[in-house]
Amino acid sequence: MKKRGFTFWFLVWGLGIAGQICWNMENQWFNTFVYAKIAKDPTIISWMVAISAIATTLSTFLFGCVSDRRGKRKPFIAIGYILWGVFTIVFGMTQFLTGGSGAGRGSVLIVAGVSVVIADAIMSFFGSMGNDVGFNTWMNDHMDEDNRGQLGAAMATQPVIGTIAGTVIGGMLVGADDNYMRLFLVMGIAVILFGIYCLFAMKDSPYTKPSIRGSFSQQFFSIFNVKEYIKHKELVWVNLSLAMYFIAFNMYFTHLGNYMIYYLGFTADMMGYMEGIGLVLAMLAVIPSTKLINKGYIPQLCQVSVILNCIGVGILGLFVRPENVNVKTLMNPTLLIGIFILGLGYMLFLQSISVWGKQLYPEDARGQFEGIRIVFFVLIPMIVAPLISNPIIMRSGQFVDENGFVAYLPTHTLLIVGAVLVLITLLPLHFAKKIYEKRVK
Repeated sequence: MKKRGFTFWFLVWGLGIAGQICWNMENQWFNTFVYAKIAKDPTIISWMVAISAIATTLSTFLFGCVSDRRGKRKPFIAIGYILWGVFTIVFGMTQFLTGGSGAGRGSVLIVAGVSVVIADAIMSFFGSMGNDVGFNTWMNDHMDEDNRGQLGAAMATQPVIGTIAGTVIGGMLVGADDNYMRLFLVMGIAVILFGIYCLFAMKDSPYTKPSIRGSFSQQFFSIFNVKEYIKHKELVWVNLSLAMYFIAFNMYFTHLGNYMIYYLGFTADMMGYMEGIGLVLAMLAVIPSTKLINKGYIPQLCQVSVILNCIGVGILGLFVRPENVNVKTLMNPTLLIGIFILGLGYMLFLQSISVWGKQLYPEDARGQFEGIRIVFFVLIPMIVAPLISNPIIMRSGQFVDENGFVAYLPTHTLLIVGAVLVLITLLPLHFAKKIYEKRVK
């Protein structure tokens, strides 16, 4: 295999980190944007999360099949990233439908809420086309014995770096004055530029050939053949573990920014710094786990990460309250410890299970099997999680805002439930681990 040059590695890290920051922005800042500019109502967030998850999944299945049949990834990456950036900016412009105020009600609020949901869904559709289908499969195509470790490290660390950078940089761009349009403009333009660069600099792997299995409809619907899918028993249990973990994760993490800003009282930039410090420390602690992954301790790392996540979320839910935090300083030890352990568990789990699952994909259907992963990683968690979190917030966080309207805030109750729920992940992990150990031996 030929050695890869600067352009290849620049695309690996540039596209990867830009994409992960953009996904983090959607998970972290879109929800605080809704509370700041539209309304303090978790129902809008629930619809936004569920519809965007459906759009993401449809995009992954559709373009995964098309890219496998064509044996090409480059056009899907370039076009996907460009449109991803465009609709990121469009999403931010929905704030002007309420005149920049979060107090709009009646028909104006309905129009703004529906527009937010639609803009997020379109953005997710093209983001999945460019990143989930195009970029992730392109990296798999280029993986060989000489660069497997380097690409594996990139896939494992990019979500971590994206989470940290998206949280800290996002907080800095939004600032104490809630300037979300600045954030969406910067990120949208950055992603557009990477997409344009791909048009000229990217090359598909010469070893990737078109994989045509019957007509388009036959190949597209073949992925929904449950009997064939369950033959991959280890992958089935890995994906079930992924789904269970991220049901719990999305239940609380989707609202973590609003919890810190509107319940605890931090400004957006201070919230970004607080989370950033905890996550940076968590990333440094996770680095040694790469060696353990290479030695085959992936199931054990996943189990440990679930327990760590439970402890971290539990600390926030049990011991952090508005009356015992100082919103004017970063020195909030209990809050920082909780975020650190939460982040440590999250990063360790994502790193381990991503490597585990991708090793089990059939070579002739990588694009389509990436679509299956999205069902368990995105679709199921993002539809189920709001069904759990929304009633909890509506019952435990109701208050009357400064305009005399009823509003709803995520409180510590949400985190306590999340800490308990994440432990259910240990059940499917147990069965995945048994099959893994049998296969390895």
